[in-house]
Amino acid sequence: MMNDELSSSRKRPAKRSSPITHHSSPITFRWPVRVYYEDTDLGGVVYYANYLKFLERARTEWLRALGVEQTALAAEHRVIFVVRSIALEYLRPAAFNDELVVTVELEDLGAVQILLRQRISRGTVEVVTARVRIACINTATFKPVRIPGSLSGLLRRQAAKLNDKL
Repeated sequence: MMNDELSSSRKRPAKRSSPITHHSSPITFRWPVRVYYEDTDLGGVVYYANYLKFLERARTEWLRALGVEQTALAAEHRVIFVVRSIALEYLRPAAFNDELVVTVELEDLGAVQILLRQRISRGTVEVVTARVRIACINTATFKPVRIPGSLSGLLRRQAAKLNDKL
């Protein structure tokens, strides 16, 4: 379920703790990932396309930590998010059984799009960096639409926290 804020823009957002807040700061969301054998290629390193899966899971959990369920967005607001563009830099290999951390940082928020910076790290070693542009589209027409106001407001508050820290 979505939190009260997304259900009704008239209600004040409920203060509640996320089950994964210990992984995150207000600015950078962190999601732990363990590399399984199925994630690797013949050379024993993570197959390049699987990094995209790690990034996607972290974005989903980032929204969930904010109280946003994507199924509820689709049902209630008739919108979904799609990747419009992504730029990745593969810096170091990750291997079977590595403990990785995937981060999500809000870089820019427009009326229809969200620009995120994501990183995958093993300890202090950066493995992958990415810039991901997400578009909000209508579920029936698959055409771009404005991000629902309640979600946009929630994300703008996240962006304000980032600016306050800079």
